[in-house]
Amino acid sequence: MSRQCSKRSDTVSKPQHIMVVIDPTTEQQKALHRAVEYARYQDCSLTAFLSIYDFSYEMTTMLSGEERESMRQAVIKDRELWISEQVAPYREKGLVIDIHVEWHNRPFEAMVKAVLEEGYDMVFKGTHDHDVLKSMIFTPTDWHLLRKCPCPVLLVKDHDWPQGGNVLVAVNAGSEQDYHKSLNSRLINKAKAVAGMLSAQVHLVNAYPGTPVNIAIEIPEFNPDEYNSTMKRHHVDAVKELAGQHGIDDDHTHVLEGMPEDVIPKVARELDAEMVLIGTIGRTGFSAAIIGNTAEHVIDRLDCDVLAVKPENFVSPLEK
Repeated sequence: MSRQCSKRSDTVSKPQHIMVVIDPTTEQQKALHRAVEYARYQDCSLTAFLSIYDFSYEMTTMLSGEERESMRQAVIKDRELWISEQVAPYREKGLVIDIHVEWHNRPFEAMVKAVLEEGYDMVFKGTHDHDVLKSMIFTPTDWHLLRKCPCPVLLVKDHDWPQGGNVLVAVNAGSEQDYHKSLNSRLINKAKAVAGMLSAQVHLVNAYPGTPVNIAIEIPEFNPDEYNSTMKRHHVDAVKELAGQHGIDDDHTHVLEGMPEDVIPKVARELDAEMVLIGTIGRTGFSAAIIGNTAEHVIDRLDCDVLAVKPENFVSPLEK
């Protein structure tokens, strides 16, 4: 079982205790490999987490409740032994890795519950790849975790983290809203910590909207060229100011017209970024179904690791 650790604090610049979600469908645990790599760089402890459930064990009516519980514990023990085999090579090299297997019929709830109870600073989870498109495929568990997990979630691809690469931060620099400004700073600070770990360069990307078609049609005197020029200048200046506040060179800023789900993956590909950091506001319920989350549309098109970060005062809907 995992150890109790200190609660997260925004004053702490690096994770102290991280959780990696084990994939029971494969022997190739890419999230575990990435988490181990990160733990070694950052000198933090690690918990390997697995949520399991088998409905057939709940339906065995001929057995007493105590017997069913005994069967569940046997399955949990078997999975713990399997995970022990997966982490043994890393433990032999001196890395502290705890194991936490939980019986739960909703994996994302078990994951978020573990984060809330144990105070993990970061969650690592592998993604499945589309064989043809080579892009991420997200399960309902992935989406729930992104929306409801209070700590940063790293969605892991297969490629390595080479030294001297690029880390890309998606910012909303044109907004005057305080929570956007705060989230921009949180994202950049986390990116700088990762970049320092990998001797990487931090880049900022900001998408801005083009001329609204309905305005151009309905208002004859409307000048779309002037509008676009003004809009671009506003965002370019805002991104440069934000970059300057964090010691990032102007030539590492990328401001493009278009939708974020088009612009951010485009820049990530051009930079061959090792990681993209993006803020997630965590919509749930009706608004999530109707409006969606811009971050999710972006993440769906990226082919590199993605670190999803919540706003400072985010409260998980699963927190009581």
